[in-house]
Amino acid sequence: MAARLVAAGVALTLAAACRGERRSAAAVRVAAPETGARPDTANLYAAAGANRLAPRAAQARPLVYVPNSHDGTVTVIDARSYRVLRTFPTGALPQHVVPSYDLTTLWVANNLGGTLTPIDPATGREGTSVPVDDPYNLYFTPDGRFAIVVAERRRRLDFRDAQTMALVQSLPVQCKGVDHMEFTADGRFAVATCEFSGQLVKVDLGARSVTGYLTLDPGGLDSAAMPQDIRSSPDGRVFYVADMKAGGVFLVDPEAFRRIGFIATGRGTHGIYPSRDGRLLYITNRGWNTTAGGRRGPGSVTVLDPRDRQIVATWPVPGGGSPDMGNVTADGRELWLSGRYDDEVYVFDTETGALTHRIAVGREPHGLCVWPQPGRYSLGHTGNMR
Repeated sequence: MAARLVAAGVALTLAAACRGERRSAAAVRVAAPETGARPDTANLYAAAGANRLAPRAAQARPLVYVPNSHDGTVTVIDARSYRVLRTFPTGALPQHVVPSYDLTTLWVANNLGGTLTPIDPATGREGTSVPVDDPYNLYFTPDGRFAIVVAERRRRLDFRDAQTMALVQSLPVQCKGVDHMEFTADGRFAVATCEFSGQLVKVDLGARSVTGYLTLDPGGLDSAAMPQDIRSSPDGRVFYVADMKAGGVFLVDPEAFRRIGFIATGRGTHGIYPSRDGRLLYITNRGWNTTAGGRRGPGSVTVLDPRDRQIVATWPVPGGGSPDMGNVTADGRELWLSGRYDDEVYVFDTETGALTHRIAVGREPHGLCVWPQPGRYSLGHTGNMR
């Protein structure tokens, strides 16, 4: 099924989006990977601009790592030839492949296996796994001191030494399904999503303590919230929260810690990735609003301008699919995503929005990592670079 080319822009207002209206839009030259950020705004992602590789990252092989959750494996793909090179075993239920703060290691978070498997990005080869309790996801504090293991089943955030992974402190949280995390521009606070209680939790990183909880949708949209990924706007003033049940992104003021808006994007909204110039956010809609999913759903990618809060384009997956997690290439010209329920990987051209490649991988691919990526350091997940 060919991608539909439908004009978007002026007709789509924030007010319309907040009423839950949806627009299908085209994908023609919406992203200019070499374009700099607008001069009148701050840009948290400025150091992660196109091809601005740190020396350590520049030594890495250009590979894509795909954790196949149901197989307990990681598939390695050559980013230039789009060819699968090999698949290797990890621990049980690998969820995400996470760049370390210092960019020297890629960590595979084996959720049920209770381990982190290190990968040397210079060779693409795995090392000896490190025991870590319940690593659903992995982040790093902005000062680089601590790794934060998101222990979803345990309802904890475990602060560990960023180098040795030795446990420093376990912080219990009173919400269900803690999953993804973002950091305030000043580096003082983290905000994490709680998938199964429809909440956010805010954490004081200096005190390593919870400061509060926010219920995203207390009946306001006639839909129980199910927050997934969370990412800051380039200026740090708004956090965008992908919500699988609501089918869009909640806008949250991270300082006041309150909801300030909602923009509908598509069914099963899940991942959020900034373009290399920080001008756009690529938002994945995996086509299903339940964790069970299904084959060939109405998956798509929404392209959002965070400054104007306008949807620029919508890129459907021809024939259906389930775009989930991934990231943008170093030059900003491609968006790689796992196809969660279709056992495949998608490659989108960010200039045209065309789906250029579908690559078969293992069962239930999840937190795909493109490496290397630009930036001075990694805050975790599949490459939250600064």
